[in-house]
Amino acid sequence: MATSTVFTGVSLFKPKNSTKLITSTRFSDSKQQLSPNSVKCCSKTTTATTEEATGRLVTVKNGNDSLEICRVLNGMWQTSGGWGRIDRDAAVEAMLRYADAGLSTFDMADHCTLNFFRRRGSSLSNFTLNSVKWEAKTGCSPIRKLTPNQIQCVITEDKRRSIVKNGTDSLEICRVVNGMWQTSGGWGRIDRDNAVDAMLRYADAGLTTFDMADIYGPAEDLYGIFINRVRRERPPEYLEKVRGLTKWVPPPVKMTSGYVRENIDVSRKRMDVPSLDMLQFHWWDYSNPGYLDALKNLTDLKEEGKIKTVALTNFDTERLQIILENGIPVVSNQVQHSIVDMRPQQKMAELCQLTGVKLITYGTVMGGLLSEKFLDTNLTIPFAGPRLNTPSLQKYKRMVDAWGGWSLFQTLLKTLKTVASKHGVTIPTVAVKYILDQTAVAGSMVGVRLGLSEHIQDTNAIFSLVLDEEDVNSIQVAQRGKDLLRVIGDCGDEYRRA
Repeated sequence: MATSTVFTGVSLFKPKNSTKLITSTRFSDSKQQLSPNSVKCCSKTTTATTEEATGRLVTVKNGNDSLEICRVLNGMWQTSGGWGRIDRDAAVEAMLRYADAGLSTFDMADHCTLNFFRRRGSSLSNFTLNSVKWEAKTGCSPIRKLTPNQIQCVITEDKRRSIVKNGTDSLEICRVVNGMWQTSGGWGRIDRDNAVDAMLRYADAGLTTFDMADIYGPAEDLYGIFINRVRRERPPEYLEKVRGLTKWVPPPVKMTSGYVRENIDVSRKRMDVPSLDMLQFHWWDYSNPGYLDALKNLTDLKEEGKIKTVALTNFDTERLQIILENGIPVVSNQVQHSIVDMRPQQKMAELCQLTGVKLITYGTVMGGLLSEKFLDTNLTIPFAGPRLNTPSLQKYKRMVDAWGGWSLFQTLLKTLKTVASKHGVTIPTVAVKYILDQTAVAGSMVGVRLGLSEHIQDTNAIFSLVLDEEDVNSIQVAQRGKDLLRVIGDCGDEYRRA
């Protein structure tokens, strides 16, 4: 059987003058009876104007269907990972060079992304979503098709808010989120009335998105009191901008529909809302696949109107991919992300670029370590520096130790102070803005100690801060600690290590 086409894999990383040709011939065991004239393949030589052009094109026909292609195809399997990281603009420029040279036919597939990486463990690419071949080409089991426009995040003009969308699901949030972990104990005693008054001050200042969890002590109850005061004391258009994002952190038990519904109803009652703006789901044990059952039940509750958007917290890249392949309409994943902990910008950000899932980050100011308070301090000498007297300070000091130690951290703080002084802001403002500018980040958390201390002015300064190229370069130079992806593992792995 004669072959009419050959494939040559194209490298879209840098131009090459020559490529190795690999002939690909496919046979069919179809039982359909084919007449001699039903399928034709004709080399196009009659329109050739030069000897070089002769035989370059071929027309494939079946009845009235026909397509003219170049007889040497540019194979794009190499964009699926394992051959080097793809730069989108450089890749498109390379494609234009191939086409300008007369190599105008490109071969790709819908499946050289999610399912391929799951099987091969290769790095991800955001460049292979064009659906030209069915999954059946490799015999892989079919997965749910993800289209580029299915999940979107749009930053509004004032740069204060982002709209996360998945299909018909839509939620607008403030890009700086008020984190309420501090209400769970360990940061000082919370007075209910003072805390709610503080929440109103944050919302009045435009910081209208609050993040909490079922396990954060009275956080959901405080939000319920707060939202009722908003209903009574503020105009209707004010209420429309307030958002309450909560988390559900269940034990790894059997996730029946009734169990999931019962727990979500508890949060709805505590927060005094008919529908949760966002439910972020956490799971402790990946060896127990019950997280998929839980998420499917949460999706059902979303369809009933009890949840507006389904999201994740502390899931790694591999499990996020599996969840998306199972058709769960996830809009975001909340993960630890700071100038010290850049793990989300490795594997996770690439998958987010591919699918449109966004990141909401916490630990962005490392519990306060990324601040002037800890600049020029020596914590290796007892009582010489500020006390690490909160759970968050203790947690993120361990991250500093894993990253490179206190001396290296001081170098980073000095760099951040230089940038902050240049712009007339504080170190935490620079730290949050730097993360907000990272790939796939829709919002960043800043913890609030309601009724105990406030940082509204510094937080609002984040929105007007613009880090220039010099700022970014100096920060990147100071980020020369260890690769935490190798030390700790992927996003959320710090919660699951033995």
